Amino acid sequence: MMNALAATNRNFCHAARILGLDSRLEKSLLIPFREIKVECTIPKDDGTLASYVGFRVQHDNARGPMKGGIRYHPEVDHDEVNALAQLMTWKTAVADIPYGGAKGGIGCNPMDLSITELERLTRVFTQKIQDLIGIHRDVPAPDLGTNAQTMAWILDEYSKFQGHSPAVVTGKPIVSKSEREDLGGSLGREAATGRGVVFATEALLAEYGKSITDMKFALQGFGNVGSWAAKFIHEKGGKVVAVSDVTGAVENSIGIDIPALIEYKEINGTLKDFQGGDSMDLNDLLIHECDVLIPCALGGVLNKQNAADVKAKFIIEGANHPTDPEADEILSKKGVVILPDIYANSGGVTVSYFETFKDSCGKEEKVNFELQRYMKRAFREIKAMCKLHDCSLRMGAFSLGVDRVARATLLRGWEA
Repeated sequence: MMNALAATNRNFCHAARILGLDSRLEKSLLIPFREIKVECTIPKDDGTLASYVGFRVQHDNARGPMKGGIRYHPEVDHDEVNALAQLMTWKTAVADIPYGGAKGGIGCNPMDLSITELERLTRVFTQKIQDLIGIHRDVPAPDLGTNAQTMAWILDEYSKFQGHSPAVVTGKPIVSKSEREDLGGSLGREAATGRGVVFATEALLAEYGKSITDMKFALQGFGNVGSWAAKFIHEKGGKVVAVSDVTGAVENSIGIDIPALIEYKEINGTLKDFQGGDSMDLNDLLIHECDVLIPCALGGVLNKQNAADVKAKFIIEGANHPTDPEADEILSKKGVVILPDIYANSGGVTVSYFETFKDSCGKEEKVNFELQRYMKRAFREIKAMCKLHDCSLRMGAFSLGVDRVARATLLRGWEA
């Protein structure tokens, strides 16, 4: 299986050929602006010392400050973070918000760390990178294994060095329900990626004369993105027939009661033994009978081993890089329509932009309205690129993003 960096580079190079980019400019856009690798040593609760490796890759800032999540996961490594940083560059350009791309992470299993150990690790990591992030440089956000609490720790630690700086991160906690939040968080941010996935799904289905109420959905991943996407699909009348996460999988051909499943997961921390459906093998979720498959977990889950068995007619990439290039080719030949990650899951970074520049968006209703407007506009622009270059939705999105970054780079005075 091609790793995430090789796959991302391949998609970029394909888009560069479609656009006819100068080879020197193409090479320049591929090379990250800065790569950071740090050692984070912390005392564990039992008094022993433990060391973890942290990364921050800042890919491109031609269109604005770099932007991207920080993930805590055992599989975090240099190549993964590099690929995700590059994807963020094209994603912010597709969304047409004034950011570049970055990504960070620490190779750890947050499930094995206590809340105090996670706080120490976050603070040490922040100390190591605090002079290289900031509202005008690089703005982190939550990602896999991190959350609003993590962002609050980063904000606090960063502020010790740089002064009170609420805009250093997005995805901060909501302390009150007022229009102006105490820590500078935005109403609607937590749900934004999942909500954006649903807005993107609606835009795609409308192209085929269909709506969410007509379709059966299967979702892999029931964390932040998957649970919110499932909730909104359920509210719009869609039938979620299968859901999985690392703890288990559940299916129900007449539709899962999503609010009940969310409540069950919050109480029990697992999908296992949920009584509103039948348990199923985790590996069968991606090939479950459905109309729309939404992978919302890790990258590379759709590959040459399982792509031929996928039964969905549409795939909405809620995760980053869930489909490797070999699977992409197999699925395309089957006539499966794939809505790419750099568009489909851009709702989170879009609302992060609203959070940073809060005067442009007030209450939650306005945030959600603006998010839908951005998602609809981006879909129209992707379709226009598909028509212009006679290419897939993935290449339409990559061509749109790469073209915008290339133009900004040239306008700023790039020299070969």
